[in-house]
Amino acid sequence: MTVRLRLADPNSPQVADRGGKEGIGAAVAARVHNAIALFRPLLDTEGVQARQHKTILYNSIFRADDETLINPQVHGIAAAYAPVLQLRQVEEAGMLATYIDSFERV
Repeated sequence: MTVRLRLADPNSPQVADRGGKEGIGAAVAARVHNAIALFRPLLDTEGVQARQHKTILYNSIFRADDETLINPQVHGIAAAYAPVLQLRQVEEAGMLATYIDSFERV
């Protein structure tokens, strides 16, 4: 089993900017801190790795095997109220490949 987590750096300007655009201030950073704390026990498990990034927060990507959930960020709307796309990999190229490549670049 391989689990790879990419979480935003809660102290990055990108997280602060996202909180400002959503109108919730430091709540985005607090959610990232919470996610880090909740995932911390998993980091001792073989095959689990976590990294932080300082890229712009465009979307959240959740993938298991051939199923992927994408939560694209919408300007001025909290992620909880943005649409969620369910994508299934049926070919090597296509929309899902674009999101997987994005994850890898981060």
